[in-house]
Amino acid sequence: MRTDTTELLTQASRGDEAAAARLMPLVYDELRALAGHYLARGGEGGASTLQPTAIVHEAFLRLVGHDKGDFKGKTHFYAVAAVAMRHVLIDHVRGRKRAKRGGEWKRITLADGARVSSGGQLDLLTLDEALTKLAELDERAARVVELRYFSGMTDREIAEALGISERTVRNDWTMARAWLRCELSDSTGRDQE
Repeated sequence: MRTDTTELLTQASRGDEAAAARLMPLVYDELRALAGHYLARGGEGGASTLQPTAIVHEAFLRLVGHDKGDFKGKTHFYAVAAVAMRHVLIDHVRGRKRAKRGGEWKRITLADGARVSSGGQLDLLTLDEALTKLAELDERAARVVELRYFSGMTDREIAEALGISERTVRNDWTMARAWLRCELSDSTGRDQE
């Protein structure tokens, strides 16, 4: 039997505004925790000006009321919410970079030119580009990274959300992490040249 929350998720995803209003208090704390996790893991890149509450509200608006289809349960909803939050952050960072006097333009002196680096912070746009490339090679592995890295889901929760075994989740995570490490180190090296 479906829980009240699952039923509300289904109704809200079909555009029922009353169900969405009743759903928000039931999922708000968990979504806010996911948003906080996103911000903590996301590094720099312009997302630091966002608050978890703003991310939750924007992602929630994207998730409900747009006839996105049935959520298969709470785990599936939180997995989809994690993706929505990633997109909210990426959209925010891109908007800030466009609006900031010429996008990514930065004033540096000739002496500073040789020392430009990312300072060890993870750039959300670089990570997003790398995840997009990974998704072209292995979409499931990219989803595992999204769910584990950004939303903090356990292997069991990811396996349930994606309909795969925990062993497959661990294998995908190991492969994706190694691939991303190479991709991000190549990207950082190109940026510093």
